[in-house]
Amino acid sequence: MRQRTGPDDWRRTNRARWDERVALHTASDFYDQEGFRRTRDVLRDFETAEVGDVTGRSLLHLQCHFGQDTLSWAHRGAARVVGLDFSEPAIDTARELAAELGYTPDRAAFVAADVYDAAEAVPDTAYDIVYTGIGALNWLPDLRRWAETAAALVAPGGFLYLAEFHPLCDALDDETGSRIVHDYFSRDAWVDETPGTYADFDAPTVHNRSVEWQHPLGDVVSALAGTGLRIEFLHEHDMTMFRRFSALRRDDDGYHRFPGDRPRVPLMYSLKAGRDR
Repeated sequence: MRQRTGPDDWRRTNRARWDERVALHTASDFYDQEGFRRTRDVLRDFETAEVGDVTGRSLLHLQCHFGQDTLSWAHRGAARVVGLDFSEPAIDTARELAAELGYTPDRAAFVAADVYDAAEAVPDTAYDIVYTGIGALNWLPDLRRWAETAAALVAPGGFLYLAEFHPLCDALDDETGSRIVHDYFSRDAWVDETPGTYADFDAPTVHNRSVEWQHPLGDVVSALAGTGLRIEFLHEHDMTMFRRFSALRRDDDGYHRFPGDRPRVPLMYSLKAGRDR
């Protein structure tokens, strides 16, 4: 697993971008904060099926943004949830939302810290479930360090659960999603200057530079296996959360898929890795 390259200011650059977008996201239809206040649950059906019953368990959410998914697990019965994100505005928003929904800090806590510093930053030494994903790994250059940090926080008998966009998508053309136009194994940073945000493409924004990396599926699995966690499953999914390619169509279940007359490719994946007791 070769070291990825990129600009030295990647962390500061990405934090400025995410800090600016917190207010845009909380006001967007994409996140629908009012709807969340009513339902208190925005988790995807495949995630809840694969994670299983969380009643009475502790859960750590790495790279939690402003906490909707984190608080959804509390709503589903987790005894204690902790969310971590490097954006202080996101964490401030998460704390406000938790308080508004009636969760005290001992039930739902949020920590502002870099994910690589999670072991020192979170309030507990280990958790029954370490949960992460949905556009998280692409912001990290060092996958092995991430895996070691996340695995260290999995309690005996617990597990890590990751749901993420499939790296194959990064190699396909944006229009049709049918042609290989980028190097799947690239280790170079992808530096972009696109304004707006996935929650509002037309939003006026100032901090538009971003630095991202792609991680082949084999690197993800190998990094976690190297920590001593036991890979329990790796599932690939034919749907995704948004219109990643123009050819995708939104189905009645809310997911985006290729039309039925198109050969399918994986658009997302999910992984569970457990620690023996």
